[in-house]
Amino acid sequence: MLKIVNVVGARPNFMKVAPIHRRMAADPQFKPVLLHTGQHYDARMSHTFFVELEMPEPDLYLGVGSGTHAEQTAAVMVAVEKIFMQERPDWVLVVGDVNSTLAVSLVAAKLHIPVAHVESGLRSGDRTMPEEINRLLTDRISDLFFITEQSGWDHLLEEGTNPEKMHLVGNVMIDSLVEHLDKSRSSTIQQELGVQAHQYALMTLHRPSNVDQPQVLRRILSAVEILQKETPIVFPIHPRTRKMVSQFGLDPLIRSLDRLILAEPLGYLAFLRLMSEARYVITDSGGIQEETTYLNIPCLTLRENTERPITITLGSNRLVPLTVDAMVHYAREALAGRLKRKAIPPLWDGKAGRRVVDVFKKISGC
Repeated sequence: MLKIVNVVGARPNFMKVAPIHRRMAADPQFKPVLLHTGQHYDARMSHTFFVELEMPEPDLYLGVGSGTHAEQTAAVMVAVEKIFMQERPDWVLVVGDVNSTLAVSLVAAKLHIPVAHVESGLRSGDRTMPEEINRLLTDRISDLFFITEQSGWDHLLEEGTNPEKMHLVGNVMIDSLVEHLDKSRSSTIQQELGVQAHQYALMTLHRPSNVDQPQVLRRILSAVEILQKETPIVFPIHPRTRKMVSQFGLDPLIRSLDRLILAEPLGYLAFLRLMSEARYVITDSGGIQEETTYLNIPCLTLRENTERPITITLGSNRLVPLTVDAMVHYAREALAGRLKRKAIPPLWDGKAGRRVVDVFKKISGC
């Protein structure tokens, strides 16, 4: 029996681990252990997702909470070392690029426990992003690489990774989307917010490069001021963003925008309902670029780069310069129907989790 610790820490991890953990739990050849670091600890940001994704309660919970990058990474490392020395799993599986991903990988590697990284090889080329540092370092110490798109394969080869350890399996986040899309239709979030399907845009903002600089955040809101007059914009506001809006004295501007609809952070099903029926999405998230590509929803990514280039070459995603004119231009292009997907990326078919489990079975001789 293969004992694998599946690690989640922040919200994007939950959608990626859920289909893998579920498939392992249904296979008698596996003993999956679900470990939650508690990097996202608010019930709205964490527990709701477990319930809606039909994940079991974590077997292990670290509860590390917030802090600087160093504090958070160190707290995870200290807590997880004791657990790994006690549990001695055959593998540790990490996903994505959050602080928990790197922290857990470092501890496992030093204890000589092999690490499997889901979403390996993604690169933005921008080392000012903490996520890029996490991606690079995690891949340097991993033993097994599960890849979502061709660019990931190419980057790993360029970095000298052994191709025998690399597996192009597709996108496990899309597995969760495919499985829950119909269920999301039962969400009443549109009625609660007073919007109608296909008659609104959706926006998320949380990256420090956008919300921690007053001039940048003001510029984004200036574009929103124009765009919300043309199409209502639903804005589930991240706690970090809400804090910075108040700190920079932008609350009066937010309140003056009659068709900007603020919401609290949303659960997975409610957000999926909103995203799948939006005219377009404005975001700085990574995963939303992928989800909108699958859904064929125009996505305006407020970043200079993306680690998910297939969402641009095949998908409905566009990188948008942080000027008012550019943001307004691309939103109007989306409304005019000129930002459509060319094709669903290869292997984004809802079966990536199955491929991950099959690889483990093959390499372990199960």
